[in-house]
Amino acid sequence: MPMLATPVPDPALLPGWASEPRWDGFRALFSVDAGRVVLRSRRGTDMASAFPEVVSGRGQLPDATALDGELVVWEAGRLAFERLQDRLQRRGAGAARRAQEWPAHFVAFDLLRLAGQDAMAWPYRRREELESCSPSAG
Repeated sequence: MPMLATPVPDPALLPGWASEPRWDGFRALFSVDAGRVVLRSRRGTDMASAFPEVVSGRGQLPDATALDGELVVWEAGRLAFERLQDRLQRRGAGAARRAQEWPAHFVAFDLLRLAGQDAMAWPYRRREELESCSPSAG
């Protein structure tokens, strides 16, 4: 089960701990299984048809891989949550038009499964594995 963000009174980290920034987007699970992409909200809602440009990234991951992350839209150098909200109501041609105008991006911050192997019990090295899956890694 993916972890939800937890507010803390002091951002100082204990030795051996790590953190990620809070993105202003929609929490999502992205997986590729038998060549089929699944993009779901944390509550299980299918969001693939609203974000065709994100789903088209399936070739960048090995089959039987699952990521936890956030869907975001950038506008003028900032995260534009209002543009992202508009995208949820779009399907088909409407979603494709919005994808051209306000493309969404999936920011992965955890690797849940890699090529069929459950990564949840792996130590923090799974971050290195996640970065190796990224098309911009290296």
